[in-house]
Amino acid sequence: MARTPRPAVGYALTLAAAGFFAVNGTVSTLALQAGISAPRLTALRCTGAAVVLLAVLLAVAPDRLRVSRREIPMLAVLGVVGIALTQFLYYVAIGRLPVGIALIFEFTAPVLIALYVWLVRRERVRRRVWAALGLSLAGLVLVAEVWTGGGTLHPVGVLAGFAAAAALATYYLIGERATVSRDPVTLTCWAFVAAAVFWAVAAPWWLFDAGTLARTVPISVGSVEVPLWVLVAWIAVMGAVVPFWLSISALRHLPPTAAGLVATAEPVFASVVAWLWVEQVLSGWQILGGAVVLAGIVLAQTARSAPAVPPVPESPAPLGS
Repeated sequence: MARTPRPAVGYALTLAAAGFFAVNGTVSTLALQAGISAPRLTALRCTGAAVVLLAVLLAVAPDRLRVSRREIPMLAVLGVVGIALTQFLYYVAIGRLPVGIALIFEFTAPVLIALYVWLVRRERVRRRVWAALGLSLAGLVLVAEVWTGGGTLHPVGVLAGFAAAAALATYYLIGERATVSRDPVTLTCWAFVAAAVFWAVAAPWWLFDAGTLARTVPISVGSVEVPLWVLVAWIAVMGAVVPFWLSISALRHLPPTAAGLVATAEPVFASVVAWLWVEQVLSGWQILGGAVVLAGIVLAQTARSAPAVPPVPESPAPLGS
């Protein structure tokens, strides 16, 4: 029997996913401050998410895990560039920038996608893409407070944020076509597996001192301390797998473009969480700039003639319905 879409449920699921991803930004910041390097934290997150997703699919639908040889190169690029590098660059950015600001830079991916499909694929795009580009650039000028000489933002963090946007755009563009022949759940599962294999080579797990995870670290809530492995477990499960399933479930009730527009709430949520939890305070100009960038992203999402994919940063997001 056909499933009846319920838009209200779809909006709720998308907002919940954005909330989990937003909290994950601050949790990841705490893990980085505790001494885990960006490559190691990315490796732990990718490997943990891959193990959980594989276990679930093996238990529920093992037949969906079959992969043909022709798919392997695509899955490798999707996993290495789209997931491994996107998450690594995001962690580099939030290690040097407020979480909300890092997401603003990464969230420019839809603008890059709109320009790419117009310049390279020769797809028709609406004229609003130029307004989207203009708003995004103007907003980034405000975020960076360039009239101060750019001294308020770490240059490495800014470069990492833009590089993460490019990697995320690659993830969407490859995944958008891959979902024509493969469902988003197993596609993202294998992409995480590819990312985990990549990090097993780039940052071998056998060189990691697992005893580090037993060290207790402060979580900026009074004098509370928790073992570091608790933060890492949250990042892999509650910061990746759970919001991924929420995002996938939302697409049963919403078209991808609508889900993508709702997902732009994530930088807002992330900034609020970081402000309340670790007192990352943004200036008035940065808040205004973030709002202008988000307006540009909304226009970019609706600039393509074909439905666009939802921009869920640094995440195993659904790539199409």
